[in-house]
Formats: sequence, structure tokens, C-alpha cells
Amino acid sequence: MMRQIFGRRKAPKTGEKDFAAGRSAQAFNQLSGSGVSADLSGQPPVLSSTGGHGYGGGDHMGFQDLRINHNVFSSGFRPLPGFKDVPNTEKQNLLIQKLNLCCTMFDFTDPAKNIKEKEIKRAMILEIIEYVRTATSKFPEVVVEAVTKMISANLFRTLTSPPREKKVLQAFDLEEDEPFMDPAWPHLCVVYELLLTFVQSPENDAKLAKRYVDHSFILRLLELFDSEDPRERELLKTVLHRIYGKFMVYRPFIRKSINNVFYQFVYETEKHNGIAELLEILGSIINGFALPLKEEHKLFLVRTLIPLHKPRCVAMYHRQLTYCIVQFVEKDCKLADTVIRGLIKYWPITNSTKEVLFLAELEEILDSTQPAEFQKCMVPLFHQIAHCLNSSHFQVAERVLFLWNNNTIDDLIKQNCKVILPIIFPALEKNINEHWNQAVQSLSMSVRKLFSDREPELFDECLRKYEEDKVREKEHKLKQELAWKRLDEIASAKVTSGEAVLVSRTLPRQPSIFIIVWRMDSGCFARIMENGESG
Repeated sequence: MMRQIFGRRKAPKTGEKDFAAGRSAQAFNQLSGSGVSADLSGQPPVLSSTGGHGYGGGDHMGFQDLRINHNVFSSGFRPLPGFKDVPNTEKQNLLIQKLNLCCTMFDFTDPAKNIKEKEIKRAMILEIIEYVRTATSKFPEVVVEAVTKMISANLFRTLTSPPREKKVLQAFDLEEDEPFMDPAWPHLCVVYELLLTFVQSPENDAKLAKRYVDHSFILRLLELFDSEDPRERELLKTVLHRIYGKFMVYRPFIRKSINNVFYQFVYETEKHNGIAELLEILGSIINGFALPLKEEHKLFLVRTLIPLHKPRCVAMYHRQLTYCIVQFVEKDCKLADTVIRGLIKYWPITNSTKEVLFLAELEEILDSTQPAEFQKCMVPLFHQIAHCLNSSHFQVAERVLFLWNNNTIDDLIKQNCKVILPIIFPALEKNINEHWNQAVQSLSMSVRKLFSDREPELFDECLRKYEEDKVREKEHKLKQELAWKRLDEIASAKVTSGEAVLVSRTLPRQPSIFIIVWRMDSGCFARIMENGESG
């Protein structure tokens, strides 16, 4: 009896049916990205998520659902009325509706899928951009939240790299590969345009917007700089620079976050697609540094920018790196010594292409160096230059000889000729007499003539010393050859004998030279000096 009583259920009334159906429809609208009532009533809009400040990260369950089940939501994806078709009092509600609907994601790897829905979404985003651009009143918080939510859902994603053939790391050159073009770019570019328009809008209150364009949002933007698509990196560069300009409170955080990207690149991975773009942003930031430079900025130069010369792929961002380095030297001339010594520290040994880049950078740095700072580093610098002069790669030798065509550098050398000429004179003479490339020989002779015309006495002294050194070197080489010849004769004559034969010394004493022979009598190895003594 009790089971029969409790097992009976009353049929829901008509009002309850309507209420349940309304809740189901509302839940579907919220999940599908609409999030607001379909009618344009004057009631305040209800967003699908009211997480407050959490949209910067872009990691929301609603976004994940939309990405996974896009086929389900695309069936309900429909155009909404234009802003011109509704009264002014309803435009804000319609804007939020459009923004929430644009959180729906589509698969752009298949161009034949959801073609109509993709076009509707693109047209809707373009309409939102125009609305933001022509706004005449400050955006309320509900709009800022909806815009940030929509941008996070569309931009923040896991980057995918195109498949590449496995290559030896040393021979891997990214510049030889065709750039990857993201198939979703026609969609992504309008989202970036919306973000840029929103950030630059005078109706966007920075104090309010920073609740949603937060640290997490900026870090996710920085992650996108590793995109394979150069078009995306170019737009990201502009967007981040505008954020840096508008949100002054985030400036130290942005600089620190970029530093961390560089640290990981230099000391861990040596792989990142956006180093050039990040350096371009920093070049503009450095240009605006106030004088005198803060210690924080000087540490950034020493700990971040100078070590960026280390990676093998420096050619991909060297132009932007040089600009940043020169900016520091121009702002504080005392940093020239630090920069030049740092450049020498990371000077390439076997990479001739990289060496040519370093020489070009060195010329720009020296062009902005004051005489007092030049004197601090000229000795190690010109020892390195002398080494480059004798490079067997003609482009390296030729590029370093072109330094004398720069009037500023030539004046610095002229003022310190007594120190510099003795360092590089042997290298010049060796080039003239032994280098295989005719152009390098001709340029070396021109530089040699410059010194002989300016400082004839010093030149003659260096020439005399060079000739004396050559004679001593020749004598020493001859003695070595005779010693090795004598040892070779001893080894050949006594290869089967167990005796150690004394050889009379006829040459002046030199550093001991010896060979190892097997003594048959003792059954062990014995050392025979160049004079025949066994040791």
C-alpha cells in the first residue's frame, strides 16, 4: 500500500512545463555562447559566465565545450539583427549577444565545413569592430568582460607546428623553410583587429579594463609569439606594444615576462619563432627610457641582450638585437666597454656567417663609442680584429677591413695608433703575403699604406720588429725540423734494437723533444730525448 501511495506521481501543471522548458532553453543558450535572452528587452543582459576577473587566462569550461562540440552549436548558429536595426537603448544588449555568440568555435582545418556559419561569424566580428571604433561613451564593465571573454576564447589556443623533416641541429636553418600559414588566419586576423581596436579605443577605461586584461591575459599573449605564422606575430607585436602604452601599471611585468622568454630561449631551448618581434617591441621601449638609466635596465642589457648573441640562429633576429644594443650605447656612452667585451666573449669561432654579423654590429657600436670608452677595450678588441683579418673566409677578412672606411672608427684608430698598429701589423703583413683572395690582399695593402703615411716612424719600427720575428721564427722552425729529422733517424736505425744511442748535441738547447720507443731488453717503453738520451 505504501509503495502504491508513494509510487504515484502527479502530472506537472502547464505552468511548470513552461518553466522547465524555459530553463532548458536558457541553459542551451548559455552553453552555446548566446548567454542572453533572445528578445531585446530592456532587462540587463545575463552573461553565460560571471567569473569576474578570470577571462584573461582563457581556460574556462564553457570555452572548452564550445571547441569540442562545435558541430552541435553550429546547428543553432544564426545571424542576429544589425546595430542599425535596433534602437540605441538596445544596442548594448545586442553587442553582448553578438560577443557571446562569437565564442562559438569552428574547425578551420577543413575549409568545406560550416562555411555559412564561418561567414556569419566573420561578418558579426567586423560589425562589432565598427561598433567599438565608433563608440561615443565609455564601455561599461559588462561590455569589457564580454569583449575579453570573446577574444580569449578565439585567440588563446595550443599552438601547433607543421611537420618537419628530422635534420641535424647544426645544419637546421629556419630561414630556408617556407613560413607556415595558419588556415584559421582569415578568422584570427579580425579577432586581432577587434583586440587592437578595443585597446586603442578612447572609450576603454584602463582602470576598468585592467581587471580583465590582467597578468594571465598578457602571459597568454606572449605565448602566442611562438606562432609559426609571421602574420600573427606581426599583429601580436602591435597589440602588445599598445597594451604596454595604455596600461602603465603592467610595464614592469611585461618587461620581466619578455626577459623570461629570452632566458628560456638562450639557456634551454634555442627555439622560438617570435624573438625578432619581441626585440622590436623592446627597441621601442628602450628608446623611451629616461636618463640616467636605471640599474634594472643596465642589468637587462648585461643579463639578457648580450647573451642573445650566443644561439646559433642569431641571424634570425640580429638586426633587431643590434638596434637594442646601439640604443643603450647611445643613451649611456659608458656602457660601450661592457657591450664590446660582451661581444668578444660570445664571438663565434667556426661560424663565418655569424662572424660577419658580429663585425657589422661592432661597426655600429663603435660608431657611437666615445674615445675614453674606446681606450678601455681597444687592446682585446684589436686582438680579435687581428684574428679576423687572417680568416681564411674572405668575407670575414673583407668585412673587418671595411671598418677603416668608417670615418668615426678611423679617427679612433688614428688617436690610438701607437697601441693598435703593433697588434694588427703582423696580420696585415700575413694577408699581403699569404692570403688567397686578391681583394683581401688589396684592402690589406690600402690599410697598410694608411698607417705608413700617418706614422712613418712607428710603421718602420713595427716593420723591423716583424722582420726580426720572422727570422727568429724561421730559425726556430729549422731547428725543430732538424731535431725531428735526427729523432726519426734514431728511431729508424734502432727500431729492432734494445740500445739507447747517445747523439752529440750540435744545436743550442731548446725545449725538450722526445719520442717513445720499445726497449726489447727491458720489455717496456722508453723515452728518447732529441739528444739521444733515454729517459
